[in-house]
Amino acid sequence: MTVEGKVVAITGASSGIGEATAKLLAERGAFVVLGARNEDALQGIVDKIIEAGGKAAFKKTDVRHRRDVEEFVAFAVEKAGGLDVIVNNAGIGPISRFDALRVDDWDAMIDVNFRGTLYGIAAALPVFERQGKGHVVNIISTAGIQILPTMGVYAATKNAVRTATEVLRQEAGPHLRVTEVSPGIIATNFGDTITDQATKRKIEERLGGIAISPDAIARGVLYALEQPPEVDVGSIVIRPTAQS
Repeated sequence: MTVEGKVVAITGASSGIGEATAKLLAERGAFVVLGARNEDALQGIVDKIIEAGGKAAFKKTDVRHRRDVEEFVAFAVEKAGGLDVIVNNAGIGPISRFDALRVDDWDAMIDVNFRGTLYGIAAALPVFERQGKGHVVNIISTAGIQILPTMGVYAATKNAVRTATEVLRQEAGPHLRVTEVSPGIIATNFGDTITDQATKRKIEERLGGIAISPDAIARGVLYALEQPPEVDVGSIVIRPTAQS
């Protein structure tokens, strides 16, 4: 099987896992539609994909707003004539201990990580229903599998997505595929969103030695997409061999 000719919409596509996934899928022949808040970064990625002979477009999108996500999906359908896959990848991780009382950070993680994913599902499902096919890929985290201090709210948002993904899979029927991908420690700009400086220093020290490339996650997404239509890869966990 191949992703050639498929239309794939990716949120959080301006860097890290989203960028790596967009580039790999475009290289394999997919039409990728990128969404994120950083318009300049999106433009640069799309330009590189097109220069390499791929097909790509972008729309500035803030997944905290349902209308933004609906317009993003509609843009993908308009530009490419349909939608085969939505990759709900946008996420932030301003982690901290509970007693730091960074409640605004808690709200932000709920809005982006959980609510943003639900908005992506809600926007894509009517398109998939009309077409009689589709694939939802939700990027989660191993933080929800091995739960550690400072990760309380972050892990909770990721496990909320994990629960929603499994229920969606059970409800989906024979023509909708649903996949969750849980990355471990990946070399991205995750630390940039951490507002608690003590936590940020500890995470950066921990990440530095063992983090792996976001390309590893992109290959996991590609694997799920390349399966035959009747094969649903429900869950993939990808972590560094050195991660405990």
